[in-house]
Amino acid sequence: MDITFISDTHCLHDRLKLNGGTVLIHAGDVTEYGTENEVEEFLFWFSRQQFNYKIFIAGNHDLFLEASTPAQRRMIIPENVTYLQNSGIELEGLKIWGSPVTPYFLGMAFNAREAKEIKKVWQKIPANTDLVITHGPPKGILDNGLGDEGLYQRISDVQPAIHCFGHVHGLHSSVINNGTVFINAAMVNKPDWILSNEFNIVGKPITANIPRARSIFNFLIF
Repeated sequence: MDITFISDTHCLHDRLKLNGGTVLIHAGDVTEYGTENEVEEFLFWFSRQQFNYKIFIAGNHDLFLEASTPAQRRMIIPENVTYLQNSGIELEGLKIWGSPVTPYFLGMAFNAREAKEIKKVWQKIPANTDLVITHGPPKGILDNGLGDEGLYQRISDVQPAIHCFGHVHGLHSSVINNGTVFINAAMVNKPDWILSNEFNIVGKPITANIPRARSIFNFLIF
């Protein structure tokens, strides 16, 4: 099953060139200012991408998605798009779980103030999960020192085939650690706020071919 990963597009999604495929996953920060209008514009674009399945989570910029009720979200999320918020879905035998939660930073969306609070979220990741999507990274992996220790520990316990995240700009890449493929799919740059405060798309979508059988770990990433 081919899966394409993107994250942190910050309203620049229409600058991406996606070739289509089986699954498209966005790991959060679909907006810049977190407004409902920005979310709707993203969903209009996302729902029209040529993938069989389209899944996204929110990020710390996506304030509307945190403030909205499930009913409000259902009204604007197209039928062919799946939104995960500390929840999971199974696609063709592949078990996927996603969360927007990150450690506290400036009171933005889905911030957890205490380590024990965020640890409760990570304990919700089912033990048989194949693919974990979080907005923030685990500690020590493509995180620029901003990763969460509790998330790292839970991923080490669950050992999913893939853990995708974003949040940390400028480290767009993938690595393999302890049998798990870790993907930082953040698409935009880390701007120099003294010289420029503008985001630009600098990364390319990352595609992984993942076998449906959890026991087989043969991955092709390009």
